[in-house]
Amino acid sequence: MKVPDSAVQISGDTLTIHLVDVPVVDAFTFPPPLPPPPENGISPVTLIPARISFDITYTKSGTPRQIRPASRDPLSPLNWRGEMWDATNSGTFSLAYKDGSFSASGNFSSQGNFGEMGTEHNGVFVDHDEKNASGIVGAASSEAQAGQTNQGPKQTGKTVLLKGHVPVKVVNE
Repeated sequence: MKVPDSAVQISGDTLTIHLVDVPVVDAFTFPPPLPPPPENGISPVTLIPARISFDITYTKSGTPRQIRPASRDPLSPLNWRGEMWDATNSGTFSLAYKDGSFSASGNFSSQGNFGEMGTEHNGVFVDHDEKNASGIVGAASSEAQAGQTNQGPKQTGKTVLLKGHVPVKVVNE
């Protein structure tokens, strides 16, 4: 499910997500099996329409640790750069099937378990010339800037970060 920006609030060391009556489907197995062609129009896979609500709060603590890429392969899970803090979470949830045949509610906490929270760049974005909220700058950006110093007339420009942290170079001509 896509979480809308309006459901996420960040304040200091805390991030909260608040969702109400979000339509989802439940399945008796996860992931649901790929169904064989239905016989007589009856599918063996049962997906049950439901609605879910939850509130969750993540809180970071301590001193951040800097993560540096352990691989240069853009497809490697070790190719990421970031700043991570220890973190905890807690929250409440409720779920109800649309037909009213099942409902559940409760609360949860990461107390005593491992948790982290932070910012990251991964894959091809590891070395992009963008400075994230934690102040980390990719190493390849200096090389790219150095290579551009002798390429004709200098153009003034600025890098703008759009939603999703995609760097876009804006040049005033």
